[in-house]
Amino acid sequence: MEAHVLASAATDKNLELVLDVLPALIVILVTSGLCGWLMRWVWQPRVLGEMVAGVLLGPTLFGWLFPDAQKAVFPPEVKPILYVISTIGLTLYMFLVGAGLDHGGEERDGAHRPIILAISGIFPALILGAGVGWALWSTLSGGDVSRWLFAVFLGGALSLTAFPMLARILYERGLQNSRLGRLTIMAASIDDAAAWCLLAVLSAVHLGDGTGSAMRTIALALLFVTVALVVVRPLLRPLGRAVARAGDLGLGHTYVVLVVPLAAGWMTDWIGIYSVFGGFIAGLAMPRDSVFRRLVHERMMNVVSVLLLPVFFTFSGLNTQLGGLTGGTMLMSFLAILTAAFIGKYFGCALAMRTLGFGNREAYAVGGLMNARGLMILIFINIGLAQGIISRDVFSMLVLVAVITTAAAMPLYSLALPRRLEKEQVPAAPEPEKAAAAA
Repeated sequence: MEAHVLASAATDKNLELVLDVLPALIVILVTSGLCGWLMRWVWQPRVLGEMVAGVLLGPTLFGWLFPDAQKAVFPPEVKPILYVISTIGLTLYMFLVGAGLDHGGEERDGAHRPIILAISGIFPALILGAGVGWALWSTLSGGDVSRWLFAVFLGGALSLTAFPMLARILYERGLQNSRLGRLTIMAASIDDAAAWCLLAVLSAVHLGDGTGSAMRTIALALLFVTVALVVVRPLLRPLGRAVARAGDLGLGHTYVVLVVPLAAGWMTDWIGIYSVFGGFIAGLAMPRDSVFRRLVHERMMNVVSVLLLPVFFTFSGLNTQLGGLTGGTMLMSFLAILTAAFIGKYFGCALAMRTLGFGNREAYAVGGLMNARGLMILIFINIGLAQGIISRDVFSMLVLVAVITTAAAMPLYSLALPRRLEKEQVPAAPEPEKAAAAA
């Protein structure tokens, strides 16, 4: 009987897949936890450690030192499963960011402020990056793609902000609902949405689908946002009141809370923009009741942050290989791209913050955060690599840009806004939330 069970198990493909996926998840969690702890030890956000862990588990280190072991831990059949888990994790995390965002200061701060900051974060980096791309086209592209397409793609990649990473940094420091935090999160979301719309246009042109297909994507995205915030948001308000009356998030409420962001993520993926924005918009459509927001955050954030998000970082790292930065020409090209990235984003956003009435410290603190690109740029350039818009050498350079700008974010932020001054930015919790926290 026992032999029969073992024989059945040996031929059960689903069981084999489970036995492949579980060790991969264990390795991911252990490595991410260790790297996250090390980063906190050197005053970096834990999320940077998870990003580095993802790169280290890929072919850059693990696959280079122990290729057979890396293939055994991450066989080809496991990667689609990790992709699905990572997409769900990122979508739910950005849903929690949107659901936890306090809209109470929007009217006071002015709706134009995030737009001004976003424009200042997009166009300087886009123009400088495109200029560098135009100049280095013959060196880096190999003539496989037109000069203008290559240049605009490079500029678009440099205009990205690490939206999920920035949000997580602000959450870890309790600044997500501060005036500075709300402004930065909203501006970063506009930045990334604009970059994805630009990518939709470039992909359509490069693949021969024409600009009509890209305009359809943009129009559907705007329609989705309008329906979510104008139609769906009022329909969800009774949910917030019911949870507030009950003082608990029941099973029925939890079904709604999970279905809405997953459906929104599916819709934005179908439209042609990344599901992260569907999750974020679904969060914005959620009720703003303080009790509801607190319960949703308490029930979901730890599981999403500890289990699901590290899978997202690792999956991206498995597709990353740093091997293109060799030789004087490539080194100079990389330095030119990195310089354009820093000047365009860091100083562009800092200048915008000064024009909005913020002090120098707040301005350069936000400039440092907005300059972080994280793995959003890795998603962007993975698409460009798959479609042949950029070469693997350019891909490797942009991976290093992502790591360096992200690693520099917290030192630049802390230099501008030390902890003693940062405490002034943290909003005081409402009395009910203080009482709940004390309980």
